[in-house]
Amino acid sequence: MLEQVLARCLWQVRDNVAMRYEFRRSEVLPGSSWAAHADRLGDATSPVLAIDLSGEPLVFGTDPDHRFAVRPMTEGDLADVQRWVNAPHVARWWDANRSAEQVRAQYGPALRGEEPTRLWVFEVNGRSVGFGQDYRIADYPEYALLTAQADAVGVDYAIGDPAWVGRGMGTALLWTWLRDIVVPGHAGTAALFAAPDHRNAASLRVLAKLGFVEGLWFDEPADPGPAGTVIGCSLDVAQVMGTRLVTHE
Repeated sequence: MLEQVLARCLWQVRDNVAMRYEFRRSEVLPGSSWAAHADRLGDATSPVLAIDLSGEPLVFGTDPDHRFAVRPMTEGDLADVQRWVNAPHVARWWDANRSAEQVRAQYGPALRGEEPTRLWVFEVNGRSVGFGQDYRIADYPEYALLTAQADAVGVDYAIGDPAWVGRGMGTALLWTWLRDIVVPGHAGTAALFAAPDHRNAASLRVLAKLGFVEGLWFDEPADPGPAGTVIGCSLDVAQVMGTRLVTHE
């Protein structure tokens, strides 16, 4: 009995320790993804998250102190969305001072199913901290022409709550969303695509840590305002994440 109690206590202590897994690309078995290799190194007590996939070695790990979750956006979230897009660290890359009516006009059609974009809210430990959207680029022909990525799935995102910016949460949140929500929701997609402003070093750094590779620069029209120069960043789904069945209870 004492041995069983000690074993259980040791297990609980291990559950509360952040684990780190590093390996080189050459160590990944042919036909396997980086994420699958990291999962095999993990002990399954906590989700294995990307930490930095921009160089060698690839770095994954666990974060037992935070619970990352993604849920569908609802009309009731639009007040939070308005606050997030007007936060200075977000507004500088979007457009400042959006009214409630402008936010409702932009996101309402997708929420009502009138547009083929899926909208999500990111949560950390049960607190809503930001949002994202994913869509097949081919469903938006004008954008497809700009990106030269018509077969990819496009993603846009923002960590809107300033209290969670600069704390290393972005990479883990986006990894959870992309691997568990976006990729399974678009069966067979070969690539993910994001296009942040070319001056947005923080966003470009997060994408690199997730395994995205920078590519085409292009001008994206803005309404209102002039066109902005963005950098197209692509993620090879098979190489980085692979595919897995995710059950949502």
